[in-house]
Order: sequence, then C-alpha cells, then structure tokens
Amino acid sequence: MDMMGNRERRGVNFKGLLRRNWLLIATVISVLLGISLGVVVREYASLSHLHKQYFGFPGEILMRMLKLVILPLIISSMITGVAALDSEVSGKIGLRAVIYYFSTTIIAVILGIILVMTIKPGVSQTADHIDRTGTTPNVTTVDTLLDLIRNMFPENLVQACFQQYKTKRKELEPPKAPADTTTIPPLTTTIMAVVENITKEYQIIGTYSDGINVLGLIVFCVAFGLVIGKMGEKGRILLEFFDALNEATMKLVQIIMCYMPVGILFLIAAKIIEVEDWEIFKKMGLYMVTVLSGLAIHATICLPLIFFVIVRKNPYTFTLGMAQALVTALMISSSSATLPVTFRCAEENNRIDKRITRFVLPVGATINMDGTALYEAVAAIFIAQLNDYALDVGQIVTISITATVASIGAAGVPNAGLVTMVIVLTAVGLPASDVTLIVAVDWLLDRFRTMINVLGDAYGAGIVQKLSKRELERMDLTSDVDVANPFALEATLDDDECEKKSYVNGGFTVDKTDAISFTETSQF
Repeated sequence: MDMMGNRERRGVNFKGLLRRNWLLIATVISVLLGISLGVVVREYASLSHLHKQYFGFPGEILMRMLKLVILPLIISSMITGVAALDSEVSGKIGLRAVIYYFSTTIIAVILGIILVMTIKPGVSQTADHIDRTGTTPNVTTVDTLLDLIRNMFPENLVQACFQQYKTKRKELEPPKAPADTTTIPPLTTTIMAVVENITKEYQIIGTYSDGINVLGLIVFCVAFGLVIGKMGEKGRILLEFFDALNEATMKLVQIIMCYMPVGILFLIAAKIIEVEDWEIFKKMGLYMVTVLSGLAIHATICLPLIFFVIVRKNPYTFTLGMAQALVTALMISSSSATLPVTFRCAEENNRIDKRITRFVLPVGATINMDGTALYEAVAAIFIAQLNDYALDVGQIVTISITATVASIGAAGVPNAGLVTMVIVLTAVGLPASDVTLIVAVDWLLDRFRTMINVLGDAYGAGIVQKLSKRELERMDLTSDVDVANPFALEATLDDDECEKKSYVNGGFTVDKTDAISFTETSQF
C-alpha cells in the first residue's frame, strides 16, 4: 500500500511539475527544434533572401507582440510602483538599486579586462586576416553623452513613445574671402595662406531615430508617480487606472507567452539560415571564448556570491525561477522586450514584492548592462591587441570607466553595444573603424550578454527587496497593505472615523469591496 501511495505521489508531483513549468519545457524544446530545423533547411534547401525572410515571419510576430506591451508595462508599473511607496522609501530603494547596478557593472568590466589580458585573443592574429562587416557608426563621445541627458527630458511625451533624440553634426562651409583683383599679394603671403591650418566648424542638427525613449519615460513616470502619491484622494482615480492597466497588460503577457515556443522556434531557425559565413567563428574563436567565459563567471560566481552574501538564500534556486526570462532573453536579444517575462518570473516564481519589481526592473532593463560592459572592455583590448597597440595602466583604467558609463547609456535594444563600442575605442585612441571586425559575431554574443543583463536585473530586485525589508514591513504595518497586491487594502475605519483623514505617502487606499477607506497613520 505504501509503495502504491508513493508511486501515486510521484505521479502527482511529476504532473504538478509539468503543469507549473510546461512553458519553460516547451520553450527549451522549441530552441532545440529551431536549431535542428535551421541546420536541416540550411543544408538541404536553397532559399533565396526573400524566402529566408518569409521563413522567419512567425518569429517576427513574437518580437512585435513583446514590443507591443513594453510601453504600457513600463508606464503603468513605474507609476504605480513609485506611487505605492513613500517618497523617502522610494528614494532609498532607488539609491540601493543604482549602487548595486554600478557595483556589478564595475566588477564585470574588471573581470573582462583580467580575462582578455590573460588569454590575449588578439595577439596570435592581425586585423588584416579578419573580414570586416557592416559600417562604423558615426558618433562622438560628447554628443552621445549629451543626447543621453537630452533623452531623459523629452520635449514631447507622445513622441518619446516611439522616437529618441539623436544629434548629427553638419560641417559648415568656411566663409569665402572677398576677391581682391587690384593688387597681387607677395609670394610669402600666398605660401602662408596655403600652410595656415583651416579649422572645421560644425553645426549641431537635432534628429530623431525610431525606438522607444525608455529613459525619458522612466524619468517622467518616477516624477509623475511621486506627484500622484502626494495628491491623496484627488490622485486616487489616476492610480486605480494605472494599476488596472498594469494588471490588464500582465494578462496580455500571459497570452503572448503561450505563443512564445512557436515564435522562438522560427526565430532561431531563421537566424541560423541567414548567417552566411560560419568560417568567421573559427577566426574569432578565442575572442568569443574570452567573452563567453567572462559572462559565465559573472553569472555563475560573481552575481550569485553577492546575492548569497546579502540575501542568505540559494542563488541558483533564484536563477531557476528566472529560467523562462533567461531563455527568452537569449532568443530575442533585447532586455526591454524580455521585461514582461522578467516581471512574471520575478513576481510569481521568486515571490519578489510588486512594489520592488515595478520600480527596480524597468530601471534595470535600461541602465543595468553588466554583460554589455564586460563585452565592451574585452572587445576594446582585443582590437588593441590586433593592432599591436600597447595599452598602459592609464588607458586600461580609461577603458574600464568608459565601458561602465557607455553601457549605462546603451538602450535595451539589439546591437546598441556597437554604438557605445565606438565611444570606448575613441577614448583610448583606437581606430573606430575597427568596430566592423567584431560585427560578424556580435549577433551571437549579443544574445548571451542580454541574458546576463536580465539575470543581473533579477538579482538586483531580490537584493533590493532584502535591503528594503524594514521599510516595506513598516509600510505594511502602518497602511495594512496586502503584500500580494499592495494596492488592495483592508478597511480599517468606519464612516465616522473617515472624517479624520490622514494619508500614507500623502496617498489613499482601496479596500476589498472597492469602497474608499483611509488609514490613520503618521507620516514617516
């Protein structure tokens, strides 16, 4: 009887495991099938360029659906997340998140520099033996950094939903000297005029490039959320609206995730069919090993160690809870597009407080780029080694600082690292055109570094929750917040007591019956 009981329990456990993780299992199977399908089609079918694009159509639909929900998700989660917290608490949480992001990015850069100086992937070959691909992005360090600040304060909020500001330089023609036909200048004057240096003058022209201005929206949403939180009863309707929008968006995400295995299968198969030159992977093998080993060490040792020291929980169990988000990031190569899945994994699997995830994850997807920073540091020194360019300590420090700052400026979209790569190369006097040497393998490395970026965001949310535990508990005690839904609160006062209105965070609460109730608390 006991044996039969054990078998039944095992059967139930196995069924429960399948039911809980069916999407993850289906996604992993679709990745393997996608690789197999891509190899088979590549070997036995000769597709034209047009047919290759048609083949990847189901994968394109997945990308479009995920990008569709980014905007409502970021806006609703940031506003409700900030409004649910006291302004002092949200300041502390933001500071902790930023310190974590900077610390892990610096660790990643140092790790990358140590590995590339030890392995020396560029010493055994020269730039002439590697085929160049694509064009060099035309960017300047000063303009890029100023554009970063400009994008934080968009002049049109609607435009920020689909366009980013980008500076272009236009060379001005030098003023023509008036022709003097009366006298012939002496020979010495003519020679001096030829030898004289002509400085080029430029004019800055503001243009817009396609893509969501995530940074500008986040800055606006943080400010807007703080204001709503301080408005009390007047802001109740707005907060309820954005909270409902967030819930509705997450339900849409659940529907999209059901289609994910199909989309990923064709996305990965189409990419394998598209790649024309596989020989480049042999030439760049040592460079790729350096980058991938750095990312692996950072993901399996550095980040888990920080998480374990602070949170005192098993980091690998936490990573397993984020598996769906990590596989998605690996396949679609965009931390912003992965954000809907990251939210779901962090809140449902790892039980992170919604007040933390809504505030920390959108910011992390924009500025926390551990994988990108490590890759840029390795790539810059690799290019220096190819050119037989000896770097001194000062230049290596410059690379580390520039890679850290540039990675923060990299938007969470595919291949943004190439633009910031030019900034890193220019900072130490390396030829910016050499960025075309690494473009051929960038599509593959971009996927792995995006996965590390998403993992870093998730660990950050867990660490910030642990560090902010006291403040969150104090808010729970003073406002009777239900942690499962911080915006659904129990009624604590009767109608007479409602005359004495005082607000948490200058805010308000809504009870289970949707009747407005106010909690008598002291401001903290």
